[in-house]
Amino acid sequence: MSFYNLDYEEKRFIQLAKKNTRSYYEHHDQIPSSPGQVELAKELAKEMEELGLDAYYNEKTAFAIGKLSANTAEKVTPIGFFAHVDTADFNAVNIKPQIHENYDGQKIILDEKDNIVLDPTEFPDLLNLRGQTLITSDGHTLLGVDDKAGITGALAMLKYLTEHPEIEHGDVFVAFGPDEEIGCGGQYFDPADFPNVEFAYTLDNGRPGDFEYDTFNASEVTIHIRGTVVHPGEAYGLMVNATTLMNDFLSNLPQDQVPEKSRNHDGYFLVLHAQSNVDHADISMIIRDFDQSEYNRKEQFIRDLVKKMNKKYGNRFTVNIREQYENIYNYIKDKPYIVNLALDAYRKSGLKPNVQSFRGGTDGNFISPKGIPTPNLFNGGGNYHGRYEYVTVEQIDKLAEVLTNIVTEHLRQTRTGRNEKPLEKYW
Repeated sequence: MSFYNLDYEEKRFIQLAKKNTRSYYEHHDQIPSSPGQVELAKELAKEMEELGLDAYYNEKTAFAIGKLSANTAEKVTPIGFFAHVDTADFNAVNIKPQIHENYDGQKIILDEKDNIVLDPTEFPDLLNLRGQTLITSDGHTLLGVDDKAGITGALAMLKYLTEHPEIEHGDVFVAFGPDEEIGCGGQYFDPADFPNVEFAYTLDNGRPGDFEYDTFNASEVTIHIRGTVVHPGEAYGLMVNATTLMNDFLSNLPQDQVPEKSRNHDGYFLVLHAQSNVDHADISMIIRDFDQSEYNRKEQFIRDLVKKMNKKYGNRFTVNIREQYENIYNYIKDKPYIVNLALDAYRKSGLKPNVQSFRGGTDGNFISPKGIPTPNLFNGGGNYHGRYEYVTVEQIDKLAEVLTNIVTEHLRQTRTGRNEKPLEKYW
């Protein structure tokens, strides 16, 4: 049994998936980074307006904004939802969604000639989707589940509420934004577009039931090393090889605090890029940690290591550490209602909540410091960002149900009392 309308959700998702809205980091100084995002955002603004919302496209931020006005006399704070229009760094030209009705749990040949196969022995989560309508790409592009499924779920929720005016609710805001995949979109968001919104949720990656309000603290580190070039035949006591210094620095990094040895609530150092010659060397790194004190210690470790190298080699290292985003938990921990409301809506929708840490960042990392605490729900599907992406219509439908239940539960708890049960650490 569907909550809303599976035919609508299937057709709308496929329409969205076919649109090339890939974002490009090399154009991150543009807002947005690709023209397809503008086209889709304006289309979504028009669609929300046709549904009866107050809607518009913000030219400065590239967000499509919609407001579904309250239909209750009850004084209830506005809430919001975010989904992003861009897709990840993978081929998004000529996307051809493939529909597999009543999926039987067997492998799916996406392209026989090129032997591209979606196989549940490799991706066992597929076995949980038997009997559902599975949507994939043809194996040569991504599908765009991230975040076209989130957009579809939000639209289905808005459509349901506008078609059922007997369902009371407060003001509901929706924003469809750009360039989440390159870490820029949330930075552009103008909170003036969400006036008086108390809190919001992103509809990003995750299976139905997943919920994240704990993300990384994140920093970008760049290190420059200055060498001294002398002809090797006359180098004794004079040459300082920047490559040698770089290797010494890298060898002093914690070898067990790297992504390939980290999981759950572990943080890490990651060397993204290192290049050198005798004259100079440059290192690009990132630091990630959930725990604020551990994150601070990691940043300090790098500063101390640079001081150690400068003492050893004579002030040849310079370092710049730029904080990229902050853990959403810092803005959620003292506001348990935001979490409890979502979990209550999950249970009302028949979902068993799966609270976990999000080993990455979302738009919520940038929106939360703007005064709108924004944890992450889910958008369904799996194998995001590549040729093996998939989603089911039923998962999108479940998202629409959860969003509707959040809206109605927020009004109910405003009347009867909020669930302010203190948060418990789950890690």
